[in-house]
Amino acid sequence: MVNKSELFAGSGDRILTDNEDASAGLVTTGSSVCSWREKMERNYNRRELLLDTASLASLSLLPGASIAAALTKTPRQTAGPFYPTRIPLDSDNNLVDVDGRESPAEGQVTHIFGRLLDTLGRPVRNAQIEIWQCDAYGFYHHPRDRGGVADPNFQGFGRTLVDSSGGYRFRTIRPVAYPGRTPHIHVRVVGLGFESFTTQMYVAGEPENDSDFILNSVHDRRARASIIVPLEGAPEIEPDALAGNFDIVLGLSPSI
Repeated sequence: MVNKSELFAGSGDRILTDNEDASAGLVTTGSSVCSWREKMERNYNRRELLLDTASLASLSLLPGASIAAALTKTPRQTAGPFYPTRIPLDSDNNLVDVDGRESPAEGQVTHIFGRLLDTLGRPVRNAQIEIWQCDAYGFYHHPRDRGGVADPNFQGFGRTLVDSSGGYRFRTIRPVAYPGRTPHIHVRVVGLGFESFTTQMYVAGEPENDSDFILNSVHDRRARASIIVPLEGAPEIEPDALAGNFDIVLGLSPSI
């Protein structure tokens, strides 16, 4: 079991509270997170370039246009029926270990991180990001999910404040499919000066992606691609863990 006081301590090795910047933690990962993310961003940028080089070229012909203006707005998606009816006492950004439980959650540890941006690539600040998802067996911590008993060692819901660069991170488990849905993680952004925003993050390469009605309700190719995230092995962050980079783009608006 990962010690939360080590994983999420900030300067001075303090355990972060809801009023502090939890995304500044993960001190045990150190520079390995940065190097892994840099690698993923290079790969992502390469894929984006191949996906729509022609669009970028035509954009560059417009007066005042820039590559930064080509950031694709993250599409809104439904919150679904399983947003918590009550926020759990332990609702930090480490969903794998629950305070007071001896064992970690079932499932493959997965680190999700990225940045909250506007379409010009500027960080959106003063915002909180929430995620929630089913456990490794497909059950939510929610009274409306009567399919089975959710893993008591899985937090199921977490939240964190973005840092000054718009950065955030979570330690959770790899999402799994359940009847009718491809693997996904629900994501909600709340903050000062803008309407709350909800979307979902999907896993690249999942066979259920082709038939998932919510994912495929996003008809724009680039927008749909922006919410499908490759998960890759990240032993430099944590043994046997996966990691993925998910940048959330809220649209053309001033940085907050």
